Amino acid sequence: MAEKTQRIGIFDSGLGGTTVLKEMIKSLPNEDYIYYGDNGNFPYGSGKTKNELQKLTERILDFFVKNNCKLVIVACNTASTAAIDYLREKFSLPIIGIIEAGVKIASKTTKNKNIAVISTKFTAESHGYKNKAKMLDSELNVKEIACIEFAQMIESGWDTFDNRKELLNKYLSEIPKNADTLVLGCTHYPLIRKDIEKNIKIKVVDPAVEIVERATQTLSSLNLLNDKKEKGRIIFFVTGETYHFKPTAEKFLGKEIEIYRIPK
Repeated sequence: MAEKTQRIGIFDSGLGGTTVLKEMIKSLPNEDYIYYGDNGNFPYGSGKTKNELQKLTERILDFFVKNNCKLVIVACNTASTAAIDYLREKFSLPIIGIIEAGVKIASKTTKNKNIAVISTKFTAESHGYKNKAKMLDSELNVKEIACIEFAQMIESGWDTFDNRKELLNKYLSEIPKNADTLVLGCTHYPLIRKDIEKNIKIKVVDPAVEIVERATQTLSSLNLLNDKKEKGRIIFFVTGETYHFKPTAEKFLGKEIEIYRIPK
């Protein structure tokens, strides 16, 4: 049986999920968190099959269960697309997926039901958002745009790429004229949100905000919100390098992090 003092597990293929972690810490600062960055198997969004992604994410969930997590957030759109149903069948603890959160926040934001989603190749080609929209809000018209290079560029250091503006213009020009809302359909993309917003005039939404709401509601309904007074502990585990991951995560979160490398 889960306890209030157990941890919240958050995972992504790399740095992207720190955008979700940051929102969670803001709203639920007294919780203890484990962040699992599977950067040793990065990228998830191109070159991996659905089956491979299911096996990778199953191993991460096993890790969370062994490390006393009471709730898991799949802070990766590609993993949510490929594996959320699979993971929910395999594990009994609550699992929150980011695609559902993305559709929900887009549905709340749009005035004309026309939205665009920028994402990885896998998420776009699997119609992760389009399929979920049919289930959650059938009136939503969804245009999915695969920004093939973005996650890799952000993970490696966005500002070091001279062609970043050219690529931004290329992909953002695919947004339909009637779309009034853009969903950041990869958790890496909020890290370059300012650059994206400079290039478009429509509303940009980050599913992380909705994730926090869902996580809070879920924990509250199960009476699992941590009621301790002091701030929680955050531990990072990564399957790849730490020399770039650590300073980038620290800069984004505005604090020093406790990080360990584990086998991929």
